[in-house]
Amino acid sequence: MELRGVGQEKREHAAASPPPPATDAAVLHSSVLDTIGEEITGDALPEGHVLTLEQIRERFGVSRTVARETMRILESMGLVRSRRRVGITVQPRASWNVYDPRVIWWRLSGPGRNAQLRSLTELRIAVEPLAAGAAARSASAAERERAVGVAATLRALGEAGDLDRFLEADIAFHTLLLQASGNEMFGALADVVAVVLQGRTQLGLMPHHPEPAALDLHEAVADAVAGGRPRDAETGMRELLAEVRHAMLPLWEPRTRKG
Repeated sequence: MELRGVGQEKREHAAASPPPPATDAAVLHSSVLDTIGEEITGDALPEGHVLTLEQIRERFGVSRTVARETMRILESMGLVRSRRRVGITVQPRASWNVYDPRVIWWRLSGPGRNAQLRSLTELRIAVEPLAAGAAARSASAAERERAVGVAATLRALGEAGDLDRFLEADIAFHTLLLQASGNEMFGALADVVAVVLQGRTQLGLMPHHPEPAALDLHEAVADAVAGGRPRDAETGMRELLAEVRHAMLPLWEPRTRKG
């Protein structure tokens, strides 16, 4: 079965095209954006810190155009605010667009990783069971069939320990249910869920072979969606995410001191 998860077409295009030269403006822009974004979300550049285009240009050796575009994107994320005669000021966390996939990834890559994983896992617990139940009511025949097929693929890849392809299939599965729910607010969270799934795998937080119970629950959810059983789909997804939360608890619960 061909699986095309979030960002799959972009990855295929990148693989089919020769890499750009190191001085390409897009490469420089991405590097500058990621570096400053990670520094802000990781508190290396704290709230109230003032940046200037000239500082960025000199530090990274980029054009003023690249520096300005980087700041424009960071401002659109709520990470900075540009004001005349003041400069570009780092904003408080309350101003950040915490649903932006890039902001999420920067936070997962920094010292606040565990807190971000907790927030994202709790968001998933709140949303995805309802989305699965809604998908059991609203999904098309093709979506129901695909859910069962992707769940079967997940089992095969999980038992084989093929984590890269398992990740791709897992993103496809959860994206499918969010979008098949018929609720555009749930569907809009597909990229957020994709980033946290990628983060768990790329940060080494996934077991080499996924838990058999998790594979069983993916199939149970898919069967409930295919069979039009909203309550079973919601219950199955809730149990699946409870397994995820249990696996994550050691990361954010303080260790109990003995004695």
